Amino acid sequence: MPIILDHQLREQLPHKAAAFPVTYYHDELAELPNWEGPFHWHPDFELATAAAHPLTYQVGQQHITLEAGDSIFLNGNILHRVRQLSGDRPDPLPIVLFSGAAIAPEHSSIHQKYILPLAQCDCLPFVVFRQADETHRDIHALLQDTYRRLHQRPPCYEMAVQRNLSCLLEHLVCHFDQLPKATASRIQLRNQIRLQKMLTYIYTHYAEHVTLQDIAAAAHISRSEAGRCFTAYLGCSPVEALIQYRLQAARRLLNEKDLTLQQISAA
Repeated sequence: MPIILDHQLREQLPHKAAAFPVTYYHDELAELPNWEGPFHWHPDFELATAAAHPLTYQVGQQHITLEAGDSIFLNGNILHRVRQLSGDRPDPLPIVLFSGAAIAPEHSSIHQKYILPLAQCDCLPFVVFRQADETHRDIHALLQDTYRRLHQRPPCYEMAVQRNLSCLLEHLVCHFDQLPKATASRIQLRNQIRLQKMLTYIYTHYAEHVTLQDIAAAAHISRSEAGRCFTAYLGCSPVEALIQYRLQAARRLLNEKDLTLQQISAA
């Protein structure tokens, strides 16, 4: 299932029912150029595991390397992307996106007391679970069982998945004081908002004539400041990011095989 981004690069989560807001992805990297995903964000929590090859998750400006077997929990509304570091084939990369409502209704005391404070915690953008860490053994078992059930969908799989996700969030809440924190500065938060605005403009207008001034104006900053922002987060200029996105769009059109090369080039 491809990752679908809306006009603000927020991932559109195709939850089939609001009563069970959980989405499962796998083999997504195989569909992406250079086995690298775009920067995006979504309101849901994210769980992912490097199944066979080392990956790097970029969360804001932080780069986290996941060795095979390592897993990561991402909080909601966090700007992030993933890239495979090595290997001769794309990693299966199982991913689960889920809303706190999958555990308890938003009006419930459980949601208000435990889930909401976690979701609103700016100092906990992610948590890494290392395969080599014996204290994470139970977490890895929960994750593998969750991936298997979401993939195979045996009878009552929703109840088992809900139980597993609840246990995982319980672990985070109970060990919150021991978890490593990462407090973002006011400048970092401001630059992330600026980048989100400029990425939104690129995604919306990539098929049009776009200049560096247009991209910078989307965030109400100068061209030089836009360049510094993109270099800090993406390691490239705004125009280079625009070209990369156009190439990604062309690749998607080529894979769909509905248009000719001339039509794709014109688009």
